[in-house]
Amino acid sequence: MTTSAENRAQAFRMPRVLARGPGRRPGEVRRELRRELYRGLRAGLLALGALALTGCQTLSGLNPFGSSGPPAGQPGFVRGFLGGIATEDPAAALIGRQVLSAGGTAVDAAVAAGFAMSVTLPSRVGIGGGGACLVFDPAKAATEAVLFLPGARERTPAGADRPAAVPLLARGLFALHTRKPGRPFEELMAPAEQLARFGTEVSRGLAADLAAVAGPLLADPGAQAVFGRPGGGAKQAGEQLLQPELAGTLGQLRLAGVGDLHQGTLARRLEEVSRSAGGSLTLEELRAALPTLGRPLDLAVRGGDRIAFLPPPADGGLAAAAAFEALRNGADIPTGSARGLAAVAAWRARGGDPAGYVTAANLPPAGPGALPASAGLITFDREGVAVSCAFTLNNLFGTGRIAPGLGFLLAAAPGIGAVQPALLSAAIAYNPNIRGFRLAAAASGQQAAPIGVAGPAALQLLRALPPETALEGGAPGPARTQLAACLNYLPGRADRCIAVSDPRGAGVALGAVDQ
Repeated sequence: MTTSAENRAQAFRMPRVLARGPGRRPGEVRRELRRELYRGLRAGLLALGALALTGCQTLSGLNPFGSSGPPAGQPGFVRGFLGGIATEDPAAALIGRQVLSAGGTAVDAAVAAGFAMSVTLPSRVGIGGGGACLVFDPAKAATEAVLFLPGARERTPAGADRPAAVPLLARGLFALHTRKPGRPFEELMAPAEQLARFGTEVSRGLAADLAAVAGPLLADPGAQAVFGRPGGGAKQAGEQLLQPELAGTLGQLRLAGVGDLHQGTLARRLEEVSRSAGGSLTLEELRAALPTLGRPLDLAVRGGDRIAFLPPPADGGLAAAAAFEALRNGADIPTGSARGLAAVAAWRARGGDPAGYVTAANLPPAGPGALPASAGLITFDREGVAVSCAFTLNNLFGTGRIAPGLGFLLAAAPGIGAVQPALLSAAIAYNPNIRGFRLAAAASGQQAAPIGVAGPAALQLLRALPPETALEGGAPGPARTQLAACLNYLPGRADRCIAVSDPRGAGVALGAVDQ
């Protein structure tokens, strides 16, 4: 194996020692030494010049004389273009950006931000819930889906007044990490654990969610202890949020591995405490719950571009794909939205091949009814790897009850009572011919989530509207969209990349250059 020192020596090609030997005049030796030195200096200058042109790496790893810059794994390791991230929570976006600055991939940033959102936006994202993500890898020239939706129950458990979904977030983010890892998984979990242990401010988004359900939520003693104010009522934006029990769970998962929640000490504890919380999870269900990899719903755009949507069971992707297809054929935004909702309602009623509903004609107008909340995240890195995710607890704050001693809210089991699966909506546009990333979108907003993805994507890709204008015109009503676009693809013109968070929401977009 070649060491880093050997790499540096090869990069700068230090001149070899030349023996004078019989028949070799001193002038010949001096001339050959000068030639070797010239070759070494020229190779070194070319290497430095290439880095300066790309702006995609720090020089600390190639400097044979050492560097005072931060090491790999520390923010500031990468200088120049970092990539970008947009989420529905500012603290999680900052953590994702720090991962990019530390040399992590877009997958690393999404994993770290996803765990952070389970602490900073627990109304919509949590260890007790799940989600679905798309990953574009330029090396594969393709997009794949990682599906880890909160698990359904075969039947209503005996004695469960609020049946819980089988949790999959931790295992799902671990599966996501395997697609394009750069930094150790345990390192990416640490910021979330620290936020839970030492506290974070209640964001505007979390405060709004608390205000919407404060009465029933704070009836749970565990939720009251975390989200309630000493004088009564729910915490307000800017107040301190401490979650020591959640910090302990995250620390255990970081040290023992995420499988501990499914077949280890944490799994046995969860089985026990979920009964007292009315969720009644079993060890057999926890052990059997696994994320899956899937093929996205992939549509042609134009000029060799394609756009991939989440596939069922993350069927918000099906609704978004059907809406995009309608917009591509000339429909306006309201018609496209209605077309997407009709497609997903038909698929939920009949089943079958999801791709057939994307282009099906004459579907009766229909909607899936009341739907749960979700949250979106998008990120991309300097190499053109991109991730788009949607998360859910299948209800705002899930079942409204925290697993005693574990510190996380249990997600609501879908398909029981009035609980339906969320329309998890995300998409990534790319060009397989040039292995280039083009656009990523994820949206929340219940029934508006699919058009929140399809509308801005169509306006940007098909009509070349600026990303901010496409978001404003394509995401109506309650949709809250996270959007990224690289107008000349990535890798390529990094200066033409932008990340945008819906200004009507409480999220933030960060990136893309660190000076």
